[in-house]
Amino acid sequence: MKKLPELLAPVGSPEALSSAIEAGADAVYLGAQTMNARIGAVNFDTDGIGEAISRAHRFGVRCYITLNTLLFDRECEKLLDTAAALYRMGADAVIVADLGAIRLLRRHLPALQIHASTQASIHSTDGAREMAKLGVTRVVLARELSLTDICSVTTHAPLQTEIFLHGALCVSYSGQCLFSSLVGGRSGNRGECAQPCRLPYSGGYPLSLRDLSLADHIPALIESGVSSLKIEGRMKSAAYVYGVTSIYRRLLDEGRAATAAEQAHLSALFSRSGFTDAYLRGRPSEPMTGVRSDADKEKSRALPPPPPPSRKIPLTGMLSVKADEPAALTLTTPTGRTATVTGEIPRAALTAPLTKDTLAARIAKLGGTDYTLAPADLSITLDESLNLSPAAINSLRREAISALEAPVCRELPTAPVYRYAPAAPLSDEREAHGEQRPLRTALCYTPAQADALREEGYFDRIYLPLPLFDRGRHLPDGVYLPPFVYDSERAGVLALLDRAAAAGIGYALCGGIGMLAPLRERGFSVTGDFRLNITNRESAAAIREMGLSEYILSPELSLRRIRDIGGGAIVYGCIPLMLTARCFTKENFGCAQCGHTALTDRRGARFPLLREYPHRTLICNSRPTYMGDRRTALAEARVEIMHFLFTTESGEEAVQAVRRYRDGLPFVGDCRRIPKD
Repeated sequence: MKKLPELLAPVGSPEALSSAIEAGADAVYLGAQTMNARIGAVNFDTDGIGEAISRAHRFGVRCYITLNTLLFDRECEKLLDTAAALYRMGADAVIVADLGAIRLLRRHLPALQIHASTQASIHSTDGAREMAKLGVTRVVLARELSLTDICSVTTHAPLQTEIFLHGALCVSYSGQCLFSSLVGGRSGNRGECAQPCRLPYSGGYPLSLRDLSLADHIPALIESGVSSLKIEGRMKSAAYVYGVTSIYRRLLDEGRAATAAEQAHLSALFSRSGFTDAYLRGRPSEPMTGVRSDADKEKSRALPPPPPPSRKIPLTGMLSVKADEPAALTLTTPTGRTATVTGEIPRAALTAPLTKDTLAARIAKLGGTDYTLAPADLSITLDESLNLSPAAINSLRREAISALEAPVCRELPTAPVYRYAPAAPLSDEREAHGEQRPLRTALCYTPAQADALREEGYFDRIYLPLPLFDRGRHLPDGVYLPPFVYDSERAGVLALLDRAAAAGIGYALCGGIGMLAPLRERGFSVTGDFRLNITNRESAAAIREMGLSEYILSPELSLRRIRDIGGGAIVYGCIPLMLTARCFTKENFGCAQCGHTALTDRRGARFPLLREYPHRTLICNSRPTYMGDRRTALAEARVEIMHFLFTTESGEEAVQAVRRYRDGLPFVGDCRRIPKD
């Protein structure tokens, strides 16, 4: 039989931790009060995390801590301090999304296990291999993968894989959503998501997906070889954690799919118009949308609370009560953890001397703890005619339990210290080669845009999407790679790359680390796209170590942070807010409208929909970013690459936008600016 995958439960509060343990989780994941992607959960302070780790370990449950937000430079020191404290507390691993954070942790805390969060956007064997090179021991794969692609990565990648089993689905690929940040000012990549996907658009709720449930696929998931099955829900109640975890514990132990009654109970715990498993089955075009209806809420309200904790840890013990010696008690757990304490020296008994039965009964009173001790499992050595007060016996028992529960503190050889030594900015490299201005690059989503802009002569490089590179009158300078390339799609994408290389195209714009090696093998000069989520100097250094000397920084950065890091910025265009596995154009408007439609929000703002390879969707911002009349600010920020995005513009509209930008004229209409601070 295949080894059962780990059942990983969410813990957003101490009560949820008790429920996860009681329900039979193999491991739990929880967050501190900062640097985690669920800032809205109750979460744990430093002392609380230490207590949670210790309590989980008492029951043999592994404990992973989320540090899975994108970091700014000023937070790197705090990251290391927090991670060092977690290591000392005995955390089994940290869950991390930021490439810079991974680089820092591996350099300063090499003994700490790192799991790459689903926010890191790993979706292929190539991407998993790059993570392994960085020192990551487990990757949480994108929720959108089919079972075939999950099995492929699990089979070929040199690290553990983890997938989501149950819970809420983001409509955008995790780590690739800027909607809440750029439209609402609350960054989903930094734990502050305002959930714009749950709001109405175009008269309905096209972006609100049902929750995930893979309860019908347990035998296949066991057979897949994945290391861990993860339940989403750190914002959920203890009752939810207990109910969902206990059902999946039973399904895994019995190696079977859920019954209709079990599915109904999962739905009652929490659902949005039912569940979906379409991604796992490789059918993302099937209906998947749903909202939290009044009927759903009523079913959840009718459920009883979770049962009180009843799971206990059986102890064995040795008690010594001898004349002229302090009483001594040793307690031992099934895992071999031992605690020995001493107490008072017994007195000579005047009337009723102690008996072994009396001592055993008092020492075994552990009702308010996580432990149980059967009198038969307590070995007692007792001299005759001695007495020890009830208070002294109780104190001996309490001190032994406290010693047994004391956190295990792991020692660090040296405390990590964060000192940043900046690399030479890219502008210095260009100046050394006689280049005095930032590089100008453009990504055009249509050949008509690229052809028109080629004749304008403003750009140093023009990119077209890889599938369209030979559709215009002129070949582009570079190709833009699909952000997500599954293992099952790899051969087709590589064939297109080979054609582009044979045609003489030498540049590539790449937003996924999994395609870096194939690009290098084919001799492309690669620029990192904004999807790499570079938000600090360490993540920029990590990308440079992967062989990229040029990169577009995250649109979530201010000009001051861009200056501190060095790199490119999107200075014009409707930035994609979401990248989805679902084709929302086909679903809501029909294929004939491809490239000509948008979702409209409650205020009338229109968010254009574009096709992404092969049939995915980009949902773009309703307002273009424009910095044509802010070029002094860009120069002060030392922007290395001025990157333009042309999405829904016609060729003529693209040319007019460039001319207006070139002449430093203000934007006509409403636009977004890169903030100063």
